[in-house]
Amino acid sequence: MLNSVSISYLATLVWCFSLFLLHSHSCFALHSNETDRLALLAIKSQLQDPLGVTKSWNNSISLCQWTGMTCGHRHQRVTVLDLSNRSIEGILSPYVGNLSFLRFINFANNGFSGEIPGEIGRLFRLETLILANNSFSGKIPSNLSRCSNLINFHARGNNLVGQIPPDIGYSWLKLEFLSLRDNLLAGQLAPSIGNISNLQVLSIGENRLSGRLPDSLGQLRSLYYLSISENAFSGMFPSSIFNISSLESISLLGNRLEGSLPVNIGFSLPNLENLSVRQNNYTGSLPHSLSNASNLRLLDFSLNHFSGQVKIDFNRLPNLFRLSFSKNNLGTGAIGDLDFIAHLTNCSKLEALGLDTNIFGGVLPLSIANLSSTIILFSMGLNQIYGTIPP
Repeated sequence: MLNSVSISYLATLVWCFSLFLLHSHSCFALHSNETDRLALLAIKSQLQDPLGVTKSWNNSISLCQWTGMTCGHRHQRVTVLDLSNRSIEGILSPYVGNLSFLRFINFANNGFSGEIPGEIGRLFRLETLILANNSFSGKIPSNLSRCSNLINFHARGNNLVGQIPPDIGYSWLKLEFLSLRDNLLAGQLAPSIGNISNLQVLSIGENRLSGRLPDSLGQLRSLYYLSISENAFSGMFPSSIFNISSLESISLLGNRLEGSLPVNIGFSLPNLENLSVRQNNYTGSLPHSLSNASNLRLLDFSLNHFSGQVKIDFNRLPNLFRLSFSKNNLGTGAIGDLDFIAHLTNCSKLEALGLDTNIFGGVLPLSIANLSSTIILFSMGLNQIYGTIPP
């Protein structure tokens, strides 16, 4: 009898304790959820929302059903905040730093202005931060370095000033995608960037960056897209970068880089699709090894000081759609300078060909009539070419 009473009593205790735990968990979740709710309402209060995107942000429904929100299943905390392409204007409230479970933020293609809140640095779970094509100003907050799990940072098309954080390679070791293109950033690129071994995309063009590029860039063995265009970088481009076999696109246009292209570039970069060194101070001849980079689609050597004859075998580059040699010192002024044109007849996708302002000489070859019918731009003035234009 005693044993039956004890067992019954124990069962009652377990049942009561289970109810207590369930109630406590519900209260905790509710309290945590309230933190997110208050933070989001504070964010809403700073926004102009002509499309009424945040109209659902009220007490009538669960915040996990609010527009732009995704919650985790376990804690019912906001993990995704996506307000991209919503015509929203205003400043981003520092209360965004209270959304401690956020992993993904996307505010791209809106009218956000003011500074990026340093409080974002409190979001230690954050993996993706997309602020592209807004009007954010000020410096990149140093506190962002605390987001050690960050994988993607897109902030192109804003008005950011100051330096790219010099400790970037010590704090964002998981970073794979960095886009800061089209801002007002200045200063030099820190050598620490070479520590970001997972980096696949580095896009920092259209800024005011200057100085020499760090040799440590050659350590980025996962890189497939590199754009430093339209800055004021000077000196020699680190030769080690041309050994990153994963590279598919390199844009160096509009800088003050000097030196010559490596003779083995076509062998060390077999996956290369786009190469633009336009408007720099490069010298020397064009590497014949580029014939080996059979995936090439764009080659732009214009506005440099390249010289000698063109020896690239374009028969092996069938995907080429744009090719420019304009404004160099290519050719010798003699017969044979334009022999490469016969090889271009295999480039059936070619749309633009620039030969103008060089020293190309000799008779205009008849093979020019066999160039792709898709060509819409062809320039060859200011050379030493003679003869008749084929019908």
